[in-house]
Amino acid sequence: MSKTVETQGLPEAGFGPRWNRRRFAAGAALAAGSALAGAQTGWGLGLRAPTVADVAPDYTLEIGEVEWELGPRKKVKTVAYNGQIPGKLLRLKEGTPATIEIVNRLDREEIVHWHGLWIPVDVDGSMEEGSPMITAGGRTLIHYTPRPMGLHWYHTHAMAGRSLNRGLFTGQSGVLLVEARNEPGRYDREQFVVLQDWEPFYAASDDGSLMVHYAAASINGKMMGAGEPVRVKEGERLLLHVLNASATETHWLALGGHEFTVMSMDGSPVATEARVKALRLGPAERITAVVEMNAPGVWVLGEPRKGFRKAGMGAVVEYANRTGKPQEPAAPPLTWDYRAFGHAKPVSYTPDATIPLVFTSRFKGHGALDQWMINGKSYPQTETPVLREGLRHRLVFDNRSMDDHPVHIHRHNFELVLVQGARMSGVRKDVVIVEAGTRVEADLVANNPGNTLFHCHQQDHMDAGFMMLFHYA
Repeated sequence: MSKTVETQGLPEAGFGPRWNRRRFAAGAALAAGSALAGAQTGWGLGLRAPTVADVAPDYTLEIGEVEWELGPRKKVKTVAYNGQIPGKLLRLKEGTPATIEIVNRLDREEIVHWHGLWIPVDVDGSMEEGSPMITAGGRTLIHYTPRPMGLHWYHTHAMAGRSLNRGLFTGQSGVLLVEARNEPGRYDREQFVVLQDWEPFYAASDDGSLMVHYAAASINGKMMGAGEPVRVKEGERLLLHVLNASATETHWLALGGHEFTVMSMDGSPVATEARVKALRLGPAERITAVVEMNAPGVWVLGEPRKGFRKAGMGAVVEYANRTGKPQEPAAPPLTWDYRAFGHAKPVSYTPDATIPLVFTSRFKGHGALDQWMINGKSYPQTETPVLREGLRHRLVFDNRSMDDHPVHIHRHNFELVLVQGARMSGVRKDVVIVEAGTRVEADLVANNPGNTLFHCHQQDHMDAGFMMLFHYA
């Protein structure tokens, strides 16, 4: 039996009932949307939209401007949920309908995407799929049944274009945890870790095209040394829920003197719970891992790469009755292989259909952003591949560009079946990094009808054409 310990840790993360490790049930969510009287609708499936008197929201999210203190001498003006970074932790029960009120305090339209949930298109929070925008000064009541269980998140899905003050360049993100109804976990302490970059700016790459860089970074909205330590005791099992909420950067996470046992990725349990010295997360990837607290001292949990750590991406982990200068993590080998978490003997699947997706870019000139294409076309001119309900579709991600791409599928996940030229199975995700010049294959079982958006989760790539809509036959 696991023991319950009061959770302490980084500010603004939120804590509560224990997470669990039950194998997630497969299947699509059947959900409906709803609207406040006089507000725009999020209602679907032909059901009667409730009035304010019918439904009280489980949570309310207010989108508004905020001046946020990353550290004692560093403040940023941005947009956030409920005036905090990251946004409040949303804990929902798998299969239990949830109602969330969204209030837009801005003078422009906004939208909230429920990343990783299997819900209908009208409440998914993507205007490309047909979800309505939230008007300036408006409010919406969203109603859905959360599935699948696991670590997900919510964030803006608005375009930024050339602006570095909109979209995911802001603080509009928060953790959403879908818990099983009644099942205990096997850990002593729980900690949420949200990685984010700040003060973005454009700089020219080697060929003269523009790329996004950052002047500051944070864990849970605080730069290294500015937040409260994560306080632990020797012998505890610490459960870490890690989200990379960066608009564009892939990040690594290490904890000096310790290793991580990876239990799930993007909310789905992995076939093999492998141990690693560092975690790699592309934009929008999530990892849940256990750390055995068996190295008493004061340590830094953070980016092993010094540049990012000096920019602020670090936090202190402090054992009980230990003091002193935090020990920074030694730079471990930064190698990552999804296959380490799959079946020891890969299962072989026969797809019903194969969909080739070739990623390329076009140089647009010095001082310009590259144009991104899928199969030679940029959104909205991209093709619209057909999905057939109940069938297995093999997606072939063929990256012929010089950039890595964290590609994401909405309202579904896929199982990785080929990585680094080798067959695999047992790892299901909704985001996968397709490294430059490589190919990844993944199987998607079409089980959630409706328009389905596919895109690179780098804000600048998505806005520059790296999107495509799938539709069901």
